[in-house]
Amino acid sequence: MKHHRLDEMVKGWFVGNFAPSAFAADAVEVGIKVYKAGDREAAHFHKVATELTVIVSGRVRMLGREWAANDIVTIEPGEATAFEALEDTVTVVVKLPCVAGDKYLVPTNEANS
Repeated sequence: MKHHRLDEMVKGWFVGNFAPSAFAADAVEVGIKVYKAGDREAAHFHKVATELTVIVSGRVRMLGREWAANDIVTIEPGEATAFEALEDTVTVVVKLPCVAGDKYLVPTNEANS
């Protein structure tokens, strides 16, 4: 048995081909992300990975609309979005496959905020 703590991980990412991780994997990345109301992430996209975001609690804006607890948002490769936490929010994010460097920032005016 191994034991890890989420606060030992970087930005909530705990499964993937990076260190530290609780489980190293090339096929997938998994993270639990905790946001305060008003937190934002810059608009970006992935060329290879599909990203699934589960809103566990709170409310966010992605892809030009609002999402709330129990929503699962699938973002396909090449689809860009910014992220804004409208309330204190917890998400689980799954990206597959795990591809180092597969995050591309886009100018804000080109992404659905």
